[in-house]
Amino acid sequence: MDSQKVDMFMMANSKFFPEDKVVFIKEKLMAADESRFSLATTIPLKDPTTLMIVSLLAGTFGVDRFMLGETGLGVAKLLTAGGCGIWTIIDWFTVMKRTRELNFNNFMQHI
Repeated sequence: MDSQKVDMFMMANSKFFPEDKVVFIKEKLMAADESRFSLATTIPLKDPTTLMIVSLLAGTFGVDRFMLGETGLGVAKLLTAGGCGIWTIIDWFTVMKRTRELNFNNFMQHI
């Protein structure tokens, strides 16, 4: 794969992945053929900043968990009012990391 295309992809999307796995993603893209690279550009990635804002505003109702695809935990968080607020506060500190890990796992599944 053309290194310029890979570099442009990484510049545009590195904020969506964990920092320690960016090099691994870059190596994977360099080894991929053109069709895999085209597929990589169409994978929907969730923005960690957006999920952080959602968690701050509606985290008590489990909306952040629903957006991450964790339906069971979202329902539990909704029914317990965010674990009486404790669970909500913990999620404020972990939601961005979980979002980046979810993006990395989705990327690796498709590539």
